[in-house]
Amino acid sequence: MQRRRLGMLEVSAIGLGCATMTPFYDEPDTAAAIETLQQARGIGIDLLDTSDAYGQGKNEELIARATKGHRDDYVIATKFGNLGIATGVPSSDGRPDYVRACCEKSLQRLQTDVIDLYYIHRVDPTVPIEDTVGAMSDLVRQGKVRHLGICEAGATTIRRAHATHPLAAVQIEYSLWTRDVEAEILPLCEELGIGFVAYSPLGRGFLTGCIGDIAALRAGDARRNMPRFQSDNLRRNLALVEELKAHAAAENCTPAQLALAWVLSRAPYIVPIPGTSHRYRLEENAAASSLNISADTEDALLKVFVLGAASGLRYPENHLARLGI
Repeated sequence: MQRRRLGMLEVSAIGLGCATMTPFYDEPDTAAAIETLQQARGIGIDLLDTSDAYGQGKNEELIARATKGHRDDYVIATKFGNLGIATGVPSSDGRPDYVRACCEKSLQRLQTDVIDLYYIHRVDPTVPIEDTVGAMSDLVRQGKVRHLGICEAGATTIRRAHATHPLAAVQIEYSLWTRDVEAEILPLCEELGIGFVAYSPLGRGFLTGCIGDIAALRAGDARRNMPRFQSDNLRRNLALVEELKAHAAAENCTPAQLALAWVLSRAPYIVPIPGTSHRYRLEENAAASSLNISADTEDALLKVFVLGAASGLRYPENHLARLGI
């Protein structure tokens, strides 16, 4: 597995998003999830991405079980401040006291002395970002956190946060069908020397080509409430995936591998974190790090997946309103 840098932090070129290892889309098998986490280090994937919001802390506890005895083989990233996942109502908390309390709880659940990369999961518009990041920087000085990051923030907020304490990473959704960050955020990351972590690089599984009907998703699957998976939007987006499948066949790879290789090709400071709780998917995704896309395929993908090509918003409107602050 190739290596990349998020600021001063070195990680595998592809990380592992852990959100779906506790109920989010499907009902994951715990044993399979642990096996996948343990297999990751065997194939060179060391960046594990979680949050205290995933499974209301259960996700962090799962990672602790899987990494026990091998903590130093992993780079563990976790987050705080996203209250909307549990409540369904978009909200966040960036108060300094809350930052400190969340870190202590995450350290306990992860059964570790230090968090490698600590993110503010959603920016709190009621608290100056300097106050939130200032509290996070105290955690670095105390040795409880090594590097800092911020999720789904706008350019001005990122600059202010980085001026308060150097950021290792900005994490925002990025994939063939979600390219909004290319206009302003990616150039800013390059300018400031901040790494970029692309979550949902497979379009929440849609770009694997394995989702054809929303009815096939379980009743509690979060994607049922996402506009791009709804009726006419889904039908139009399936046409995009058919194009992706055709180009993947020409490159002798899977659609997922081509989608990941495309993200990796955009800049050397980008690290995608596809999520899975299945070992065979982990291995499939890892293989994308050695895939070189032909110039013809890259040009074709850019023509198919132009900015705005996807039908429907990436989140419901009430969630989008609190992103990019």
